[in-house]
Amino acid sequence: MAIRNRHPVKQKKAADVLRHIKTTLGCDVTVDSLIEVAEIDGRQMLIIDGSIDLFYIDDEPMLTLPGIHRHEPSKRYVTVDHGAVKFVLNGADIMAPGITNADPAIQENDLVWIRNPEGTGIAVGRALVDGPAMVERDSGKAVENRHYIGDELWERNETLTA
Repeated sequence: MAIRNRHPVKQKKAADVLRHIKTTLGCDVTVDSLIEVAEIDGRQMLIIDGSIDLFYIDDEPMLTLPGIHRHEPSKRYVTVDHGAVKFVLNGADIMAPGITNADPAIQENDLVWIRNPEGTGIAVGRALVDGPAMVERDSGKAVENRHYIGDELWERNETLTA
């Protein structure tokens, strides 16, 4: 994963993206010094204070897992049980039977973050059904896993901040 085209981002663009994150995820992304934009494996990322905190999924900004851990969102969460955690951390999609709770405001196709029973973010994905259906369903996929602890993006951020 090579970083390309890394440079400071314009304040207006950064403000628009951070406002979107605040609205959709319910968290303030505070910036102590510098916001940079970079391309990693063809994907646009925002590096905030030296950490890859934001990336784009299908042209929509979303917090990375390090960003989730730093900024603690309160919306668009999906909680899985202990039995599901090991599968999620291997990149598996999130199945409805493993979901114990979900933000009821989640709509189909929303970007969401997956947390373990303790509330720690472990993955990011795209909702395949709405929040209430995730909890009610007895079978089938509920979230497509797009980023998880231990994947290439996670590892890249670890080496960037080391």
